[in-house]
Amino acid sequence: MKHLTTDTLVLCAFAIASAILAAQPLQWLVRSWLSPAYGSYGYVYVLLMVGLTGMSLLSGRPKDAQSQIPAIALLLLAALIRFLGQVLAINILSALALALDVFALVGLLHLQQRPFALSPFWMAALFLFSLPTEMVLQRTLGFPLQIVSAELSCHMLGTLFSNVVCDGVRITLEQRDILVDLPCSGASGLLLSLAFVVTQNAVMRPRWYVGGLSLLAVIGCAALGNSLRISLLAIGLAFDLDLMAEPWHSLVGLATLGLTVAPFALFYRPGNASPRKSRSQTDRIILPKPIKALAGIACLIGSIAIVSLKAKPVDVSGSVLTPNLPAQIHGHLAQSVPLTEMEAHYFEAYGGQAQKAQFGPLGLNVVSTRAPLRHLHAPEICLRGLGYKVRFLGTRYDGVPSAYYRATGPGEDQWLVAVSYVSQSGHVTSSVGEAIWRWLNGSGGTWSSVQRITPWTLDTALRAQLDAATIAALDIQTIKGTNI
Repeated sequence: MKHLTTDTLVLCAFAIASAILAAQPLQWLVRSWLSPAYGSYGYVYVLLMVGLTGMSLLSGRPKDAQSQIPAIALLLLAALIRFLGQVLAINILSALALALDVFALVGLLHLQQRPFALSPFWMAALFLFSLPTEMVLQRTLGFPLQIVSAELSCHMLGTLFSNVVCDGVRITLEQRDILVDLPCSGASGLLLSLAFVVTQNAVMRPRWYVGGLSLLAVIGCAALGNSLRISLLAIGLAFDLDLMAEPWHSLVGLATLGLTVAPFALFYRPGNASPRKSRSQTDRIILPKPIKALAGIACLIGSIAIVSLKAKPVDVSGSVLTPNLPAQIHGHLAQSVPLTEMEAHYFEAYGGQAQKAQFGPLGLNVVSTRAPLRHLHAPEICLRGLGYKVRFLGTRYDGVPSAYYRATGPGEDQWLVAVSYVSQSGHVTSSVGEAIWRWLNGSGGTWSSVQRITPWTLDTALRAQLDAATIAALDIQTIKGTNI
């Protein structure tokens, strides 16, 4: 029986340390694929990567058996990212460290040196799309994407129609309102287009500046493609064509997505970057065996220490100014609804405050926070997590800007959910993306989501009266507008 060498033991220590650091982020990532709350199809990208890896392995032996992967540097960088994710209690930050593991695995399998070669860097970049990236993109950059899409769509429509009126994310065409709301921001199309080009880069292995320019180019094409999609839907409304109905809505989206990636599929053929020459054994720094052993033990102990750290998130909401829930709405007395054990624990850990009350057929949920990134989200996320099927119905500007959803429960009971986001300064929006963007840009103060839930079958006039009474009772500024 062969004796284990020091190098083998050190490599085992590094491998165990990597596994310890990756265990929790990997579990969270798999849960994000399975949980309806995230609505993530990230596993599709993992299957794509597995397919590419299989093709590379089957293409033949590597040209150079020497590994060029800086394993220790990658492990230290992964440990740093995992440390930040653990301390800040940000799961998606911890999961970013998994991309470094992908980079290392591609190198250890010598995929970049096989006849069907793959780039370690671009394979790691492709892995990032397996995270719930769309949800993060919509929450952080959704509002700027809305503004860009609305501006471009307005210019496109202006070349065809003379009576186009543009006001922020609202476009009026033929006296009809077209609202570029958060689902129309183009986040989904942008990510799909980026993933297409990143996959091309993983296979073609271009020089770094060529790959970077390709990403900038596809971002521009995605913005134009999304604006074209919005313009086509708006033209359909102008000519009484219901392109918002399925399957036309999806067909328009697929057609414009195809036009977005077509230039890259047809013409993008970058030359491969020159492979780096492997360093000979004499070029490498050979550490003494005791130092190697100490490094392995230190990494192992450090990984255990990192995953054992107590979270100290910085995005905890401080004291908040919460609107006082009214004692009655439209003649219905308030009945307080307690928070669930999970909700109570969450707000205890991360600050903020949630209030629930029932007023006859109206359910009112108000969440107030000084850390919107931690607390605020669209109601569909919670509802999907509770087993509801949720359909976004659009945005209306009657009274206050509100996003509307239709929620169907497991027992086929149906509800209409309306939500508005209100700042301490009085600004009101229907978009959680706008609320977070304004907060990120220094608006500060307390933001509250005001969610109204009524039975789907409730009389429309009564629902409007209850909604108006709620807005008045909470002293939310109203504006004049028309239905979208």
